[in-house]
Amino acid sequence: MKPRITVLTLGVDDLERALAFYREGLALKTRGIVGQEFEYGAVVFFELQSGLHLALWPRTSIARDTGLRASPPSATEVTIGHNVSSKEEVDRVMAQAAGAGARMVKPAAATFWGGYAGYFQDPDGHLWEIAWNPQMTIDDTST
Repeated sequence: MKPRITVLTLGVDDLERALAFYREGLALKTRGIVGQEFEYGAVVFFELQSGLHLALWPRTSIARDTGLRASPPSATEVTIGHNVSSKEEVDRVMAQAAGAGARMVKPAAATFWGGYAGYFQDPDGHLWEIAWNPQMTIDDTST
Protein backbone atom coordinates (compact mmCIF):
# COMPACT_ATOMS: atom_id res chain seq x y z
CA MET A 1 0.00 0.00 0.00
CA LYS A 2 1.29 3.45 -0.85
CA PRO A 3 0.79 5.94 2.00
CA ARG A 4 -1.86 8.26 0.50
CA ILE A 5 -4.05 9.24 3.38
CA THR A 6 -6.16 12.12 2.12
CA VAL A 7 -9.11 12.29 4.53
CA LEU A 8 -9.34 11.85 8.30
CA THR A 9 -13.01 11.53 9.28
CA LEU A 10 -14.28 12.25 12.77
CA GLY A 11 -17.64 10.86 13.82
CA VAL A 12 -19.75 13.54 15.49
CA ASP A 13 -23.06 13.58 17.34
CA ASP A 14 -24.16 17.06 16.25
CA LEU A 15 -22.85 18.16 12.84
CA GLU A 16 -23.87 21.83 13.25
CA ARG A 17 -22.15 22.07 16.65
CA ALA A 18 -18.99 20.38 15.34
CA LEU A 19 -18.96 22.67 12.29
CA ALA A 20 -19.20 25.75 14.51
CA PHE A 21 -16.37 24.54 16.76
CA TYR A 22 -13.95 23.94 13.89
CA ARG A 23 -15.01 26.82 11.60
CA GLU A 24 -15.72 29.64 14.05
CA GLY A 25 -13.72 28.41 17.03
CA LEU A 26 -10.55 27.11 15.38
CA ALA A 27 -10.87 29.17 12.17
CA LEU A 28 -10.57 26.21 9.79
CA LYS A 29 -11.82 26.96 6.28
CA THR A 30 -14.78 25.06 4.85
CA ARG A 31 -17.70 25.39 2.45
CA GLY A 32 -19.91 24.17 5.29
CA ILE A 33 -22.21 21.19 5.24
CA VAL A 34 -22.43 19.46 1.87
CA GLY A 35 -24.31 16.36 0.75
CA GLN A 36 -27.54 17.18 2.57
CA GLU A 37 -29.52 16.10 -0.48
CA PHE A 38 -28.54 12.49 0.29
CA GLU A 39 -29.96 10.57 3.22
CA TYR A 40 -27.02 10.04 5.61
CA GLY A 41 -24.85 12.13 3.26
CA ALA A 42 -24.40 15.40 5.18
CA VAL A 43 -20.68 15.96 5.79
CA VAL A 44 -18.22 18.81 6.35
CA PHE A 45 -14.72 18.99 4.84
CA PHE A 46 -11.80 21.19 5.93
CA GLU A 47 -8.58 21.44 3.93
CA LEU A 48 -5.76 21.00 6.42
CA GLN A 49 -2.74 21.08 4.16
CA SER A 50 -1.96 20.15 0.59
CA GLY A 51 -3.91 16.99 -0.17
CA LEU A 52 -5.13 16.31 3.39
CA HIS A 53 -8.68 16.96 4.58
CA LEU A 54 -10.52 16.66 7.87
CA ALA A 55 -14.11 15.45 7.52
CA LEU A 56 -16.89 15.61 10.09
CA TRP A 57 -19.62 13.02 9.56
CA PRO A 58 -22.41 12.00 11.93
CA ARG A 59 -21.65 8.81 13.84
CA THR A 60 -25.03 7.43 12.75
CA SER A 61 -24.06 7.91 9.10
CA ILE A 62 -20.72 6.15 9.61
CA ALA A 63 -22.47 3.24 11.32
CA ARG A 64 -25.03 2.95 8.52
CA ASP A 65 -22.42 3.21 5.75
CA THR A 66 -20.09 0.61 7.27
CA GLY A 67 -22.74 -1.74 8.61
CA LEU A 68 -21.13 -1.59 12.04
CA ARG A 69 -23.08 -0.99 15.21
CA ALA A 70 -22.41 2.42 16.72
CA SER A 71 -20.32 2.10 19.86
CA PRO A 72 -19.59 4.53 22.67
CA PRO A 73 -16.82 6.96 21.75
CA SER A 74 -13.43 6.63 23.44
CA ALA A 75 -11.05 9.57 23.58
CA THR A 76 -8.03 7.31 24.03
CA GLU A 77 -8.46 5.40 20.75
CA VAL A 78 -6.86 8.09 18.53
CA THR A 79 -5.18 11.42 19.04
CA ILE A 80 -4.81 14.12 16.41
CA GLY A 81 -1.40 15.77 16.56
CA HIS A 82 -1.11 19.41 15.53
CA ASN A 83 2.55 20.43 15.52
CA VAL A 84 3.47 24.10 15.69
CA SER A 85 6.63 26.19 15.45
CA SER A 86 7.07 27.35 19.06
CA LYS A 87 6.02 26.99 22.68
CA GLU A 88 4.19 30.31 22.36
CA GLU A 89 2.19 28.97 19.43
CA VAL A 90 1.19 25.94 21.50
CA ASP A 91 -0.15 28.33 24.13
CA ARG A 92 -2.00 30.41 21.49
CA VAL A 93 -3.68 27.38 19.92
CA MET A 94 -4.64 25.95 23.31
CA ALA A 95 -6.17 29.32 24.28
CA GLN A 96 -8.03 29.47 20.95
CA ALA A 97 -9.43 25.98 21.51
CA ALA A 98 -10.47 26.86 25.07
CA GLY A 99 -12.20 29.98 23.76
CA ALA A 100 -14.06 27.83 21.23
CA GLY A 101 -15.40 25.61 23.99
CA ALA A 102 -12.88 22.77 23.97
CA ARG A 103 -12.41 20.77 27.15
CA MET A 104 -8.86 21.26 28.39
CA VAL A 105 -7.46 17.84 29.23
CA LYS A 106 -3.82 18.60 29.97
CA PRO A 107 -2.39 22.13 30.07
CA ALA A 108 0.59 22.82 27.83
CA ALA A 109 3.86 22.02 29.59
CA ALA A 110 7.35 20.67 29.01
CA THR A 111 7.28 17.03 27.86
CA PHE A 112 9.43 14.05 28.79
CA TRP A 113 10.73 13.96 25.18
CA GLY A 114 12.06 17.53 25.23
CA GLY A 115 9.15 19.34 23.61
CA TYR A 116 6.17 21.31 24.85
CA ALA A 117 2.58 20.11 24.47
CA GLY A 118 -0.96 20.09 25.79
CA TYR A 119 -4.21 18.22 25.08
CA PHE A 120 -7.82 19.27 24.53
CA GLN A 121 -11.02 17.55 23.45
CA ASP A 122 -13.44 18.88 20.86
CA PRO A 123 -17.20 18.90 21.63
CA ASP A 124 -17.47 15.23 20.55
CA GLY A 125 -14.57 14.12 22.75
CA HIS A 126 -11.91 13.79 20.02
CA LEU A 127 -8.49 14.28 21.56
CA TRP A 128 -6.08 16.83 20.05
CA GLU A 129 -2.44 17.22 21.03
CA ILE A 130 -0.93 20.62 20.31
CA ALA A 131 2.83 20.23 20.32
CA TRP A 132 6.12 21.95 19.65
CA ASN A 133 8.86 19.45 18.89
CA PRO A 134 12.38 20.94 18.72
CA GLN A 135 13.41 18.04 16.44
CA MET A 136 10.70 18.75 13.84
CA THR A 137 10.69 21.49 11.23
CA ILE A 138 7.23 22.89 10.47
CA ASP A 139 6.49 24.05 6.92
CA ASP A 140 4.21 27.08 7.33
CA THR A 141 4.05 27.70 3.58
CA SER A 142 1.29 25.14 2.94
CA THR A 143 -2.42 25.79 3.60
